[in-house]
Amino acid sequence: MEQDAYREAGVDIDLEAAAVKSLISELTYRRKGEFSMASEIGHFAGFVSFGKYVLAMAVDGVGTKMLVADALQNWSTVGIDCIAMNVNDLYVMNLEPIAFVDYIATSELSHDQMKQIGKGLNEGAKLANLSILGGETATLKGLVTGLDLAGACLGIQEKEKVITGSAIVPGDIMVGIPSSGIHSNGLTLARRMVEQHGSYDERLQSGETLGESLLKPTRIYADVLRICEETDVHGMCHITGGGLLNLNRLGEFGYIFDSPLPPQEIYTWIVQTGGISEQEMYRTFNMGMGYVIIMPQEGVNTVKKYYPDAQVVGKIERSPGISLNGKKLF
Repeated sequence: MEQDAYREAGVDIDLEAAAVKSLISELTYRRKGEFSMASEIGHFAGFVSFGKYVLAMAVDGVGTKMLVADALQNWSTVGIDCIAMNVNDLYVMNLEPIAFVDYIATSELSHDQMKQIGKGLNEGAKLANLSILGGETATLKGLVTGLDLAGACLGIQEKEKVITGSAIVPGDIMVGIPSSGIHSNGLTLARRMVEQHGSYDERLQSGETLGESLLKPTRIYADVLRICEETDVHGMCHITGGGLLNLNRLGEFGYIFDSPLPPQEIYTWIVQTGGISEQEMYRTFNMGMGYVIIMPQEGVNTVKKYYPDAQVVGKIERSPGISLNGKKLF
């Protein structure tokens, strides 16, 4: 399969980026008076000034991973994904998530499905130490098919402790923290591979089924807040949709990956099954690395204290671009 397999599966990353720019170009109004906007649109989260603090907001959903849950009739973990995709976007700016609201749009309600979703949301809240304040459930028969789960998260931090990536300098090192698997991005392409070339019951060499692998919940990186308290951190990145391209949100640097984390077995299966290029894999999936911390070398041991599975994956250089094992990807 050629390089634009994700687009053929139904998601055009380049078109999405252009469409979002069109939307953002119209968002020109800013609140006047107290509690004004204190960030630019386009980072992982946006925030407003609140005295000595900033209040931050992030919004995200589970996406087409819900269709995998439907196929397996198992919705017990997608709530974790919903919270994880939000709180991880706050952590990258050293923002502490404190509250969450969910939004469910469905064609019809099911007691069992809602109970399972609630179970996952509660577990995600526990892992992230936040309160679920409420939410909205809308029955939209004719507008949606199935069920879509999304949410918004509120975070807080002292202004002087917010990390935006502005402190990154050439010579910093990148520490990668493994993902739990595919997380909640790239599922449109992954599902296409399974549905065209296998089945959710097919087993990988490890014995895990494809369905089980795709449904594994997103890792929540709550301990990075402790890392930021204990050592100097210059920037952080949550590797979501767009893969390594997410790093460009931190600034135009050379992100040189010379010791990348090994991708999980599900990625090997997708490559071998669909013939997807390395470049497209790394611009679609997290490829085994869900989170990156950019810092001076002396901070590595602090990261390893909280994440023993973390490792130095590369370094920052001045010339812009993203390189993997000596080859420029983007």
